Parts: sequence; structure tokens; C-alpha cells
Amino acid sequence: MNLAGIIKRISETDYVRQAIADKADLSEFKKKPTLRILGGMAAIIVSYIICWPAIGALGALSIYYNKPLLVAVGGPLLYGLSHLVFLVGMYLAGEKYTKIFLRWATRVLMEKWLRKNSRSI
Repeated sequence: MNLAGIIKRISETDYVRQAIADKADLSEFKKKPTLRILGGMAAIIVSYIICWPAIGALGALSIYYNKPLLVAVGGPLLYGLSHLVFLVGMYLAGEKYTKIFLRWATRVLMEKWLRKNSRSI
């Protein structure tokens, strides 16, 4: 199957048709963020703070105290904790905006590809 055929099949999905029909845009980003979204963004920021800077400090402490297990065990634990906090933040803040952005991107790309490949479909 060629690229034009793949684009045609993708354009026939309900998700793409709905995004094009609704003229999906990014106007939602102009609205004031809710408390949930602000909390999610705060969690994402905290996840970055507790990750590499904290692991670096743990590494410095392990060198200072000559205890390599401190960073060997604590580093992965801190990294795992940081990842969980990031996932919570993405759940709180990212879900809504990710859906909006993906619908818009789908509409823009599919309209461009359909115009470009309409001669070969």
C-alpha cells in the first residue's frame, strides 16, 4: 500500500473526521487554567526538582561520607519517585490539553496531507 492509500484510510477514521468537522483549534489554551491544571503543572515542576538535582546531591553526599550505596540505592528510588510525581502531574494537567493539542494536530496534518495527495487518491 502506498502513502496515499494509507492517508486515505486514516482520513476515514471517526477521530479524524470528527476533528476536521469540529474544526479543532487551540482556543482552549487561551482560557484561565483550573486549579487541577495548576496543581498538575506544580507536580511536574516538583518532579524535575526531586530528580536530577536531588540525585546529584545524593551523589555528593555519598562521596563525602564514602558510602556509595547511598547513591546506588537512593538514586533509583528518587528517580522512581520523581517519575511517579511526574505521572500524577501529567494526569492532572496533561490529559485535557493533550487531547486538545492532538485533535488540532490531527486536523492540521490530515488537511495538509489530503490537499497534497488529493491528486493521487
